[in-house]
Amino acid sequence: MAGLQCHKRLWWQVHEPTAPELLIDRHLQAVFDRGHRVGALARARVPGGVLIDLPHDAYEERLAATRRALDQGAPAVFEAAFRADSVYVSVDILERRPEGFSLTEVKSTTKVKDEHLADVAIQAHVARRAGLPVTRVEIMHLNRACAYPDLSDLFVRADVTARAEARLAAIPGEMATMVMMLGGPRPSVAIGEHCRKPYECPFTERCWPALPPHHVSTLHRMQRRALAALDEQGYETIFDLPEDTALAATADRQRRAVQAGRIVVEPTLARALSACVPPMAYLDFETVGLAIPVWNGCHPYDAVPVQWSCHVEDAAGRMTQHAWLADGPGDPRPELAERLLAACGPARTIAAYHATFERECILRLAEGAPALAPRLMQIAERLVDLLPIVRNHVYHPNFGGSFSLKSVLPALVPELGYDGLAISEGAMASMELERLLFRGEEMAPGEKERLRRDLMGYCDLDTLGLVRLLERLRGLARA
Repeated sequence: MAGLQCHKRLWWQVHEPTAPELLIDRHLQAVFDRGHRVGALARARVPGGVLIDLPHDAYEERLAATRRALDQGAPAVFEAAFRADSVYVSVDILERRPEGFSLTEVKSTTKVKDEHLADVAIQAHVARRAGLPVTRVEIMHLNRACAYPDLSDLFVRADVTARAEARLAAIPGEMATMVMMLGGPRPSVAIGEHCRKPYECPFTERCWPALPPHHVSTLHRMQRRALAALDEQGYETIFDLPEDTALAATADRQRRAVQAGRIVVEPTLARALSACVPPMAYLDFETVGLAIPVWNGCHPYDAVPVQWSCHVEDAAGRMTQHAWLADGPGDPRPELAERLLAACGPARTIAAYHATFERECILRLAEGAPALAPRLMQIAERLVDLLPIVRNHVYHPNFGGSFSLKSVLPALVPELGYDGLAISEGAMASMELERLLFRGEEMAPGEKERLRRDLMGYCDLDTLGLVRLLERLRGLARA
């Protein structure tokens, strides 16, 4: 699969298996763990199966155990191993059928993706070359429509036999080419979209040249075709662009700010800020998105809020910080909603950054605490989004083409930053929240308390950042 994406990537993986880029970090390990949990639940849907429960790299032992299970007539074999033409594969679920064998690849996604077809085509080819009559190929993926507590429809078994068969003709040639390539020097492969699709290549930094500051690729939301046109005209950085370059309003504001070397503030900023009527509250949620739902009404990968921070301004303008973080695997939504309502009650306006996310979180709370739904909807109605206010009226050269809070806050409020935090971005926070709530009992007491402090510190900084950001925006509007 790596070789189908890029021969140079495969060459490095084979010839430098201990490369630092291939080390499994905590985020990647969390992805693997999720896949293992989904796989175990998928196997439970196939009765009578024999699991080849051996280390993943015990190749000969796994091949022998698979052959024994098949010879003994097992109705299904999990993690069945086959090898042919120098390629080894492990099949998630192999089922015996009257007409032959059905090969099923389990994915923790919610749909069949194009790269899955190549995956199962390789498996089917190798299994057939090893003498197994594979007549059906499936992708077993999660069903977004499934809602806890009824998990009977958690999986969808999609028949992709015809689509996999269409890929099979090219597989032997690809395999032979890769084997020959691996026996030679490192191949030369040009960079391109394949460096990030279908998967992010771990060796990207080895191949991609360092771009100069304010490269044209940092222009906000520029389409690839438009960037290619700028490149053809010889424009490398934003400094090179003439004033009459056709750009959208936000990208043109970026050009003006970069070329002038200073912040650009539109005269319309003050009018946009008039929506922020005091007393204010500043709200941020953190969520977990479980592949296998565990709370009533939740679906696979629903982003369910389990933590919030809120800085609240009273009538006299004094600021108080409130926060809450779930503890344990129980449904956090009823208590979270109660505490949120108590904290946000006095505010006329509730500021958020990318408020669509906060609004969705409030809807999830309403689903989990229906008695509080009317009051929660009042919170949602008071939300004001600071993201479009910044994007449509302000540009600082240090934004780098991004309007994420992690880009905007250090530029406009440099005394606040995320660099010193143990948890510094949302994906990491979500991963650690899942670990805290569902595997917290496995942690040492000191580790658990430290993780709670780190999570609270990250979420608190987000809302303190909103307080300081709005102060800065108001100062810019006055100036």
